[in-house]
Amino acid sequence: MKKSWIIALREMRERVRSRSFLAMAIFGPLAVLFFLFALFQLGGKKAVKWKVLVADKAMILENKMAPREDPNVTYSFYNDYIEVKDFAKGKKFQEYDALLEVNEKVLGNKVGFVFYRAMPSKSLEKKVQYTYERRLEEVMLQRFTQMDPKEFRSIKQPLTLSFRNVFDPQDEGADKRAWVGFIFGGLIFLFIALFGMTILRSTSREKSSRIVEVLLGAVKPAQLMTGKIVGIGMAAFVQFAIWATILTAGLTWMRQSYFPDYLEANLQLVNEGAEMTDEAIYQYNEFVELVYERVQFGPMLTVFVGYFILGFLFYGSFFSAFGASLGSESDGQQFIIPLLLLLAFGAYSGYYVMQNPSSPYVDGLLYLPFTAPAVAMVKMAFGFADGEGYKLMISLVIMLVSISLMILVSARIYKNGILHFGHRIRLKHLVRWIKR
Repeated sequence: MKKSWIIALREMRERVRSRSFLAMAIFGPLAVLFFLFALFQLGGKKAVKWKVLVADKAMILENKMAPREDPNVTYSFYNDYIEVKDFAKGKKFQEYDALLEVNEKVLGNKVGFVFYRAMPSKSLEKKVQYTYERRLEEVMLQRFTQMDPKEFRSIKQPLTLSFRNVFDPQDEGADKRAWVGFIFGGLIFLFIALFGMTILRSTSREKSSRIVEVLLGAVKPAQLMTGKIVGIGMAAFVQFAIWATILTAGLTWMRQSYFPDYLEANLQLVNEGAEMTDEAIYQYNEFVELVYERVQFGPMLTVFVGYFILGFLFYGSFFSAFGASLGSESDGQQFIIPLLLLLAFGAYSGYYVMQNPSSPYVDGLLYLPFTAPAVAMVKMAFGFADGEGYKLMISLVIMLVSISLMILVSARIYKNGILHFGHRIRLKHLVRWIKR
């Protein structure tokens, strides 16, 4: 154990002192911050003018919506029911930006739906909701009461109006928190790919230069392999810590300087007596609200660190075994593409789960060690349903068992292949080395 630790420290110091490590540690998070800044800047710039088609089969609204014309929203009425898929693809509906569905039960349950083609700005959403709610109040006053409008509004129930993409009416892909989980999972596989290739190149280089023969005179092959994986993994973790520090500082600075709290900013304007117009208020920015308000970074980072370590140990043993089994340094080119495709499949699994959260394959991908890191981060972003937290524990246990088995297999390949030179690597070699 002591010898493995000495090798790990040597590997970590060698990586940390390299120019490529320092460049990636500094410019990597700065590039991410620049991307996030651009995303934040564009986050509030949605559609600001709408042509809304009101499907009112029961004529509840009586073909009336607002007392005066709105320059940003134009309402047209269709006195029949419209299927969402017909509105999405029907030629006669293409001129309209959104469909407001007026259900016969809306006066009782106060629930409505707006299906849009392009996501509107938040102020436009609130304007449509306000207009629709006021019109329903007028209808209810006329039909059911003799009350004064002010008295009625003091006891009214708020209207719940759900805005949904017309091409995703079930709202399965609308939870933007899933993108945060996908990015976290993608970072895990990015670091595994970068530093896993470092393990492969370092192992094959030491083997081809015959330095490994000198090292094996002092340590056992399993100790050398373990030390190399742990040392390069520690370097990867140091770089992640640098990324986390720079990103935290950058996000804090952007929050204070460019993207103040939406609610606090509006309350401040109200307290100062400013007129609440679209130009005066701070525009709601969904991406800013997502990053700063809706994401629980504490639990996310805890799970991230766990799967970062486990994923690196699992895939690192792959890279180490292939590096030791190569007959020459150039012989490894044929294995780079399959390894990268395996990593790409792991990262893609997170995107699949993000787009298909209710798929029957989600649990299988969560338990599969090749895909578990990305899938677990997306599931954490969605949030596990009550009583499903045990699935994360099962995934972690499977990862630990898989790592133990993979290190055992890789150690055998490493021990038998590290001192073989000039051969063409074949599957039968790997099988024979594993059996020894």
